[in-house]
Amino acid sequence: MPPYDPSAFPPFAVTVDLVVLTVRHHALCALAVRRGESPFQGRWALPGGFVRPDEDLEQAAARELAEETGLQPQPDDAAPVPGAHLEQLATYGDPKRDPRMRVVSVAHLVLAPDLPAPRPGGDASGVRWAPVETLLSRDEDQSPLAFDHAGILADGVERARSKIEYSSLATAFCPQEFTVGELRRVYEAVWGVALDPRNFHRKVTGTPGFLVPTGGTTTRQGGRPAQLFSAGGATLLNPPMLRPEV
Repeated sequence: MPPYDPSAFPPFAVTVDLVVLTVRHHALCALAVRRGESPFQGRWALPGGFVRPDEDLEQAAARELAEETGLQPQPDDAAPVPGAHLEQLATYGDPKRDPRMRVVSVAHLVLAPDLPAPRPGGDASGVRWAPVETLLSRDEDQSPLAFDHAGILADGVERARSKIEYSSLATAFCPQEFTVGELRRVYEAVWGVALDPRNFHRKVTGTPGFLVPTGGTTTRQGGRPAQLFSAGGATLLNPPMLRPEV
């Protein structure tokens, strides 16, 4: 057999794209950057960029997030922002997804509590938190997301919606200590539905390993003092928190 010749194959690049989700003002929001360079200059897109030769995928994801938004990675932690949940979402390799060259993107999903206003950097001319419904709507005045980012964002949102059914991942959107009401509003924002407060309270406090009382209370939501909880460390919820049918 002839020796392997890498030059016999067409070159392609690897990028990372980030679906960064948080809950702001009781709405599920995603991080979007306005592209400052071609292609799709001036259009909104997910943060991301090319993987450097000396980086692994998680390092590239953390660097791109910091460069384009000012959200700094936590030292010696795989998560690109403190307290965030990071996981690979999917790989996207349509030959026509990038007009510059053949580009394969490894998308990452990032879930985090209410994050501060980001600032643009790198090749981004603007950055914002936007409701996912706005970014995915084809009826808004602004152009659709650049590249195939609308599909990547939709996949990330569906992954988040599905995972909070059977895992404790919803607590990743909460501060370290939170009330049942605050957790319920996370579920309502991610699922896009209204939940019965009493039924929700019974379910989450009755699910083994989901929540742990901290012994404290808070009045930050107004009204009577509400009990504070922290995440209980359960990986899977049994029984699961099934998503209501819309």
